[in-house]
Amino acid sequence: MYKFRVTFLYLLWLCLPHSLITVYGQDLEVVNPKVDLLAHPMLQVVEGYPVTGSLLQVGQQSKIYNKQPALGWEFTKAVTQSAYRIMMSTSPDSLAKGIGEVWDSGKVMSAESSNVLYSGRPLRANTGYAWRVMVWDQDGNQTTWSPISQFQTADTLKAYKTAFYPLQKTDEVPQEMSKLADEVRADFGKASFGQLRLTMTSLTGTDTITIRLGEEIHADGTINREPSGTIRYAEYKIPLTRGRHTYRLQFNPNKRNTGRQAIKMPTYIGEVLPFRYVEIDGYTSDMEASDIIRSTVHYPFDDFASHFESSDSVLNMVWELCKYSIKATSFAGIYVDGDRERIPYEADAYINQLSHYGVDKEYSMARRSHEYLLHNATWPTEWILQSVLMAYNDYLYTGDIRSVRHHYDDLRAKLLLPLRESNGLISTRKGKQSQQLMRAIHYRGDALRDIVDWPHTGSFGMEGNGETDGFVFSDFNAVVNAFHYKALCDMAKLAAVLDRGEDAVKFSEKAEETHQAFQSLLWDNLTGAYSDGIDTDHASLHTNMLAMAFGLVPKSKSERVMAFIRSRGMACSVYGSQFLMDAIYEAGDAEYALSLLTSQDDRSWYNMIRAGSTITMEAWDNKFKPNQDWNHAWGAVPANIIPRKLMGVEPLEPGWGVFRVRPQIGSLTRAKITVPTIKGAVVVSCQQDKSTYTLDLVVPGNTTAMLELPLPDRTVTAVTINGEPVDVKVQPDFLQFPQLKGGSYHVSVDFR
Repeated sequence: MYKFRVTFLYLLWLCLPHSLITVYGQDLEVVNPKVDLLAHPMLQVVEGYPVTGSLLQVGQQSKIYNKQPALGWEFTKAVTQSAYRIMMSTSPDSLAKGIGEVWDSGKVMSAESSNVLYSGRPLRANTGYAWRVMVWDQDGNQTTWSPISQFQTADTLKAYKTAFYPLQKTDEVPQEMSKLADEVRADFGKASFGQLRLTMTSLTGTDTITIRLGEEIHADGTINREPSGTIRYAEYKIPLTRGRHTYRLQFNPNKRNTGRQAIKMPTYIGEVLPFRYVEIDGYTSDMEASDIIRSTVHYPFDDFASHFESSDSVLNMVWELCKYSIKATSFAGIYVDGDRERIPYEADAYINQLSHYGVDKEYSMARRSHEYLLHNATWPTEWILQSVLMAYNDYLYTGDIRSVRHHYDDLRAKLLLPLRESNGLISTRKGKQSQQLMRAIHYRGDALRDIVDWPHTGSFGMEGNGETDGFVFSDFNAVVNAFHYKALCDMAKLAAVLDRGEDAVKFSEKAEETHQAFQSLLWDNLTGAYSDGIDTDHASLHTNMLAMAFGLVPKSKSERVMAFIRSRGMACSVYGSQFLMDAIYEAGDAEYALSLLTSQDDRSWYNMIRAGSTITMEAWDNKFKPNQDWNHAWGAVPANIIPRKLMGVEPLEPGWGVFRVRPQIGSLTRAKITVPTIKGAVVVSCQQDKSTYTLDLVVPGNTTAMLELPLPDRTVTAVTINGEPVDVKVQPDFLQFPQLKGGSYHVSVDFR
């Protein structure tokens, strides 16, 4: 593309008839095209390894299933789009010549850049298509055509089906390696779900070596052969053939994680095992690191899409642990709970979804997992309701309503309205759990059970309260009804988007009834907290953190509820910590939230690192869940809490058209993050000292940022953006800035 200077364009305008000139936006280009949320719709793999070139007859590749796929793109400059034009052809060569025989949209006046539905001739199955787009900005400047992007349709096209990637393998060599006599030890630095390939030499062909793999080592560096819980260890013997050969270990399937409910590994990948360490016993020949290859299996992941660093080294380590955990646990292509079961659960998927959004610009795995669970529900009452929360998150982060529209009746059933009583609360104990309801929510069991948190008191032979903070289960469970309230609120918004006005009003009214019931039936003014149920005066952390997180606590009660929450500490599981951290940031207690994120107690993310795990664990420590595994994504809560709450970057409108930046960094002196979004990266960098708070912000094109900075407890003397004074609104807890369109901003707040 030629780059024109403004002066040259002006002279050209003077010399030529105006109608002959097309003015291209200087340096403005369309980049990162997407089809049905896939950034790489032509990804092909053979035995898991990505390949490039023309379509292959072997291997696996991404396919587009929808008759009307959604197209999207981003910009190299922070502009607001005013119009677009799309051309599509079955031939890239034809398209390059300006022939769009399949579709030429013409100039469409629209700001939509993430989910433009295809509206050309009917697409054919099993056919390759090429497309490109040009856009106009707010001033009428026109881009050149984008680079040509391609996709392949599936063998059968449908009205709606989520596109997804094949799994892929990445070969890795050990980070550390040592050889002592006839034993080789290798450390890959981090655990992953993978396979092992060894290249070895035998002079006689009579050697048999022993291979040990594990996630945990002893203090002397040897692999723990009897780890607790379901921390993994495996041992294999390999008879060597004379000469130099490469051996691929074939892992034996585990009966527990390959059962009916488990997600099976596809045949083109094969069985995997989570391991970090390898011991090769009985091998006397020389061995190089390149002779020991771990083939790590994962969903496509952009390691550079997100970044975080701060003035706190523990927080930085926690971020890296949690970010890596999202990649490492993607090995099945659908969110699963961990290696012990490899079963999808709604609660795991909810945390995984938000965390995946926080670390990578990838939305297909979250959507596919959510849609799988819509039709393969699990037993806890609260987790059924979380399907609605996931549907709303999907729409909020992508701006694509198609999944909600297609699954609307299923989502409506997940509200569990047949369990509702006249007091505005739902109950699983009032005899209303019919088989009709179980079929509607796609649960294959006989009845739902309330869970609150896991494990419960007495589970696995443990003494004490388990992870429920002594929650008292009764007919009307406050935790269940907090989720019911949030699901009603979210479903009302989704119904409104789909022009289902009657449902939107109905769900909003029922949400208000539940809100009133919380105040009239569950509030205990003596304790300053909400009780676990109508028939008990016990108040747990879980009841109150969920009430705070989901907006059930009126402003007049907020301080008392927060005081109660602080008094309970981390009296919940790693799963419960999602809602605890949401609640604390919702209340604006940034310093307490930071203290939990950086804690080094037994109940902390740092404790997982200290224990030796490089993927987040199922529980805070083995003593809190004796059968736990060391590869549970639901333990990776900071992967979404740090971008969403500590740095405060959250979408306010679907598809990130409008988003909020409300940093709550507490006592950190500096913090910087890159947050991936469907519109492009948001970059926030904060620094503070005794007299100044500065923030550098990059707002992607076609978006608007709503900036809110914490109100200092001292007198503000100056507020500037890019060196110019700016008027801000002083709210009770923060300074509200004017809307910021796409661009780069340096914000400074001085105080004394």
